[in-house]
Order: sequence, then structure tokens, then C-alpha cells
Amino acid sequence: MTVAAAAASGGVGVRRYALLLALNDSEYARKVYGGYGNVFVSALGGGGEEERWDCFRVIDGEFPAAEEVGRYEGFVVSGSPHDAYGDERWILRLCSLLRALHAMGKRILGICFGHQVLCRALGGRIGKARSGWNIGVKKMTFVRDFEGSKLFGDLKEIPQSASIIEVHQDEVLEVPPMGRVLAYSDKTPVEMFAVGDNVLGIQGHPEYTSDILLNLIDRLVNNNTITSGIGEEARRTVEASEPDRRFWTGLCKGFLKRPTAATTVDMPPREVAPKMMSCSHIIADGHFRKMIHL
Repeated sequence: MTVAAAAASGGVGVRRYALLLALNDSEYARKVYGGYGNVFVSALGGGGEEERWDCFRVIDGEFPAAEEVGRYEGFVVSGSPHDAYGDERWILRLCSLLRALHAMGKRILGICFGHQVLCRALGGRIGKARSGWNIGVKKMTFVRDFEGSKLFGDLKEIPQSASIIEVHQDEVLEVPPMGRVLAYSDKTPVEMFAVGDNVLGIQGHPEYTSDILLNLIDRLVNNNTITSGIGEEARRTVEASEPDRRFWTGLCKGFLKRPTAATTVDMPPREVAPKMMSCSHIIADGHFRKMIHL
């Protein structure tokens, strides 16, 4: 299995983040955005020369090398067409990596599939959504009695509710031990959860734009993954309202980039990320360079 290792570190003071991609690029994402990596970095990056993003396509077995893991301040796990409760080798390996990162105290953000697989890795329960497919621009409500302000850095206020793009038929059934539910919706009891101060899962897609959603709806209908009726209902939600994307990207940035005290951590077990075999592309300032295998 191929292992990707980030290129040599940037200058002193450069904050490094790792994007763990659990999906392959759609034709639309490649044509319009240059791939999902660019979608994520344009949504969550913005740190200029003081920030660097490295991308690892974990769905293809490309993981950070053991000697590089400790150098990242945060990790983002993307969505995926795969089931987070599956037993594919790369999913099991991803679970092992997430447990190691959590033990190291690393900042981890899980999106959709990432939200679910993070829950699984840390001891929670996931499965098919009890209400079936949930697709469209949907409103989630924030729990009012959680101590969430410290999670999101400079984000001053959490509204009562916010709209987000959703595309899922699986969900979190039970949060991990010591986890807490931060948001819910009429169809999904756990829309957002946290474990401690360094783990955050979001069922929706803060990074998605409405055009990405509409293209995805068309593809799901055309390949008979969802019915035309579900597709039409989802399109109506896009026509009726816009996702609160600026709020969501601000929340995610606040979580990933809030100041943290420097700590000394142990490296993860060797089996989590074997020795370097290839190098990954670097995503910096929104620019995405293709993977080069050595």
C-alpha cells in the first residue's frame, strides 16, 4: 500500500495542516475547482505564507509518514461515498490513525464520512440513518447548554440555528465516551459532536457550495443511488435557501487554528504510518499541485 509523506517543512512559524481525502474527485470538481482538495483549502485555508496544507488521498492508501505526523497542527477528514462502518483496509487504517492522533492531542475535524469514522474510531456507534437519505440545504439547531465557545477560537457567538449542505444516508447513533452533542436537526439527532477540545465532527458539508450540491444530486439520480423524487426535493431546498457557508467555514477555521499551548507528544505506532515510499503534493494558498509518486 502506498504511503504519502509531506515534503520538507516550510519556514519557521509555518502552520501545517493535513487533509485526509476519503473520496476521488468528480469530473465536475476537477473541471470547476481543480479537485476537492482545492474546495477544502479555499474554504478552510487563507493563512497565506504562514500556513501550509498537505493532501493525502487515504482512499488510495496514501497516509502521512510516521515521522511527519507530529509536525501537523490539525487534520481534516473529508466526506466519502464509502460507509464509515465498512471494513476496507484503508478505513481500518484510518481509524487506527485517528485514535493515534487523538492520543497525541492533535486537532481533528471530521466532515460527513469523516464525522462518522471519527466517531467510530473513538468508540461511538454509527450506522444507517434511521430516517433515510438526507440531502439538501438543511437547518441544524445548536444545543444551548454546551461549553462550546472555547472550541472555536475567535468566533464570538453561536446562533440558535444555521443552514448547511447535507448529503448522507448514514449517521452517528451514539457519540464516543466523553463526547457531547453540539447540534441536531429534525432528521439527524447528532449533527455535530465534540470530544474534549481537540475533536470535532460535523455531519454536513461546510466546504460545499450550492453548485457542487446540485451536480452531486444529478449524479446520484442518474446512477439510481437516489430516486428522482428525493432529487427534486433536494433541489427545492437549494432554490429556497442558501447554506450559511461563511459561518460554517469560520467555525471550522476557528476550531482548527485557535491558539494552543506547545506540547511534547509521542509519535504514533509504526503500523499507523509506515516508512516513506512516496511524496504528496502540497496545497498552499489555495493552489493544488498534483501527486508525484517516487
